[in-house]
Amino acid sequence: PPRVVTMSRVMDRVRFFSKRASGVKNADDPTEQYVLALDLGTSSTRAAVFSNAGVVVGFHQIEQKQIYPQAGWVEHSPQGMWESTQACVQAALQQVNATHANIAAVGITNQRETTIVWNRETGMPYHNAIVWNDTRASAICDKLARVGGRDRLRNKTGLPITPYFSAVKLMWLLENVPGLREACDNGEALFGTVDTWIVWKLTNGALHVTDVTNASRTSLMNLHTLDWDDELLQIHGIPRGILPEIRSSSERYGEAQELLPGVPIAGILGDQQAALFGQNCLSPGQGKSTYGTGAFLLFNIGERIMLSESGLLTTVAFRIGDQPAVYALEGSVAYSGSLIQWLRDNLNIITSNSESETLAATVPDNGGVYLVPAFSGLYAPYWRSDARGVLVGLTAFNTRAHVARAALEAAAFQAAEVLSAAHMDSGVKLEMLKVDGGMTANELLMQFQADVLGVPVTRPRITETASLGAAFAAGLAVGFWESVDALADIWVADRTWEPAMSEDRRCALMRDWRRAVKRSLNWVESEHVEVDDHLSPGATPRVRAASGASAAEGAEEPAAPAAAGV
Repeated sequence: PPRVVTMSRVMDRVRFFSKRASGVKNADDPTEQYVLALDLGTSSTRAAVFSNAGVVVGFHQIEQKQIYPQAGWVEHSPQGMWESTQACVQAALQQVNATHANIAAVGITNQRETTIVWNRETGMPYHNAIVWNDTRASAICDKLARVGGRDRLRNKTGLPITPYFSAVKLMWLLENVPGLREACDNGEALFGTVDTWIVWKLTNGALHVTDVTNASRTSLMNLHTLDWDDELLQIHGIPRGILPEIRSSSERYGEAQELLPGVPIAGILGDQQAALFGQNCLSPGQGKSTYGTGAFLLFNIGERIMLSESGLLTTVAFRIGDQPAVYALEGSVAYSGSLIQWLRDNLNIITSNSESETLAATVPDNGGVYLVPAFSGLYAPYWRSDARGVLVGLTAFNTRAHVARAALEAAAFQAAEVLSAAHMDSGVKLEMLKVDGGMTANELLMQFQADVLGVPVTRPRITETASLGAAFAAGLAVGFWESVDALADIWVADRTWEPAMSEDRRCALMRDWRRAVKRSLNWVESEHVEVDDHLSPGATPRVRAASGASAAEGAEEPAAPAAAGV
């Protein structure tokens, strides 16, 4: 009898041949192997199943609920993270009809600096996770900076003293959560960043580990020894016994239990380092910029530690097994994609994130409007917690389209300042910037980024670069990929934007952006800071430290670097 061809049968065949083309031979074959990447981000939790060709064949994502107890405070539920992880793993595996037996290894990438403390026996957190962009530890940072200034730890950590990093968040928890200090002293409590928490949950408490990239973001690890530093622990008042063991970014740490029984956990990278790895920026002089909740530019500087003099951070880029660690300069911007969400949710200027491009494209330029999203201060290259957001240059001519365009351009301006700082520190200018993250779908933004940088901007075909980096790290450790050379064949460019703006126009835009940045400074006042309000037009603002002022708030404003190519 003739076969009845139903729509479901047609779609089954489409999925079958799509998987074959992307490197999946037979999703029902128990011998078929994949690498699973878990991405615990700020805005969502993701699970991605990668074939040997580096193609995502299974994927699931769940939005991360944001908790805002008060202004400047941001929290996540650790239990919620774990529940989302379980759901994402199950859904992603189902898409390829796979089980744990099909997974050669699992790699983890995560929002960095976010701080969790939980009970060793019960596994219950003592408090919600304090997220990386939370500013509640500002007063603690002020106290630490009074002796030696905000850069007093930079020689060991590569980092300034700011609320951004884990150590001061942990100090806040020890000071404010009843009974936590005693639990730490008694060996009942454990500390970890998100990677440590997820590995601990995956192994039912058998493993308490982190990798060098996440450890380098705590302000407790010595960049030179790649170990927890006794002096840093003493300064912050943190007992060593609550800290995880520091391991490399690519090795067999142990095996997962109930969710993925027997599957090797073999890769851990902080999200930005994972994106650098996934973008195949494995050699000195290569760099990438990720446009997600914030924007993060990493610039590979090789095996030599280089301390920035231009407001950037020195961090561990990755360490493969027992090979020497590779380091990077990093510039972090707090608000990038989240600024577009702010336009949508708080101002109701747009109804969807994608509308930002459509609306911004209705005007030829920003109409003289600049939006500096210093909602919780400014990160690199300024590091000013006293700054707050400003919208400047408004006239009666301007419309919501100019505001939308100013928001998109803010992401590009901030990235340009960070890239220029990396050039000033290293003496090496990027020939091309590799980009990833959700905002790279915005072609207006990507063209403007190329214009203000004066260099080509390239988006890869595989956009889940952080997940890909975690998968690479795990796959290398178990032989799924033989060497890093095999990874170069997987990275393929999708589109490149060439700069099309004159140098005069580029310089004028960056000059006005820096004028806008100056107007965001010194907004948060404190009794120990005096601000010089008597400035000539265009003069650099200065802050005079009164008695007891911290170096972080009382220092002269750092000079803003010029844009690349200017």
